[in-house]
Amino acid sequence: MVTLKQVASKTDLKKFVKFPFTLYKGSPYWVPPIIKDEMESFDPSKNPVFQNAEATFFLAYKNGEIVGRIAAIVNWLEINEQQIKKMRFGWFDFVDDLEVSKILLDKVEEIGKKHQLEYMEGPVGFSNLDKVGVLTEGFDHIGNMITWYNHPYYQLHYKEHGFIKEKEYLENKFLFANADPKIFYKANILIKKRYGLKEMNFTNSKEIMPWVDKMFDLFNDTYSALSSFVKITDVQKAYFKKKYISFINPEYIKFVVDAENELVAFAIVMPSFSEALQKANGKLFPTGIFHLLKARKHSKDVIFYLIGIHPEYQNKGVTAIIFNEYYKTFTEKGIVNCIRTPELEDNVAIRQMWKHFDPVTHKRRRTYRKDL
Repeated sequence: MVTLKQVASKTDLKKFVKFPFTLYKGSPYWVPPIIKDEMESFDPSKNPVFQNAEATFFLAYKNGEIVGRIAAIVNWLEINEQQIKKMRFGWFDFVDDLEVSKILLDKVEEIGKKHQLEYMEGPVGFSNLDKVGVLTEGFDHIGNMITWYNHPYYQLHYKEHGFIKEKEYLENKFLFANADPKIFYKANILIKKRYGLKEMNFTNSKEIMPWVDKMFDLFNDTYSALSSFVKITDVQKAYFKKKYISFINPEYIKFVVDAENELVAFAIVMPSFSEALQKANGKLFPTGIFHLLKARKHSKDVIFYLIGIHPEYQNKGVTAIIFNEYYKTFTEKGIVNCIRTPELEDNVAIRQMWKHFDPVTHKRRRTYRKDL
């Protein structure tokens, strides 16, 4: 018999965070989070997303053992400001037992109906900067710190419980050797001259900090048209600035500004921490931090995390400036593989942007929905 328990203590929350460590033990593809960071992201006193959202966490037990987990999420910004009556769920992991996945999803459905919402969708996080989607192809590729990994049977459970596909995401990668500088070098010069633009590069995090709020404003402007978008609030900007920006290599953050020094485009790339996180196995100390710092400095794989372009400058070739700057940085660093984060399958503009690099789709993922 499967029973459900709501997470009500720090001890329970730690069990919630650590369950995947058991479920994926020995997997060469699963990338564990840092337990302390994961715990803090679920703490309303530390993560400002809880000012506009609420989450309830559940564990499923069978024969005294944890066999599943799920986070039921209500984002009030999305519901009240965007009028999208969606019940979110994420951090959904389970053994291959339909009774287990059903009791967890039924609880989310119950909460969604209680709030008179129209449908449930997942797996998703609190916002657009969280992980998204269940993996449906590419199980033999290593995950990364900004995506979920899962067993192949997950998608079968969604279908069995009456869910249908909501959004499809592609994950692509390409060899840095595919980047031919002739394609964007001349365009970069032309675009800068035509629109009075210039690139900005950084050598330390202090130089970046005064620009971070403008960067997040531009992120909101860039992605506001997407159906899944929930804007980043001012308190979230401060939180992300403190938590992430100082850890990202400053040379991997590129800005483009106009003649008035107004930000018109930005890009953030991160070194791959996948293998370092596997070695750390959820803990920064005593040795995990050294694996991460080594990867930060020496990883030959990079992940394109975010690219934002002001709506007025979209489709004007501004990415040529960004690519030209990254080409110089990656050449100096000896980068081998360029990996892109999940992108919506119907985002034609993003595919056009990368077409010259001969990208390969190595993973697919999707979210599922069910009407309430």
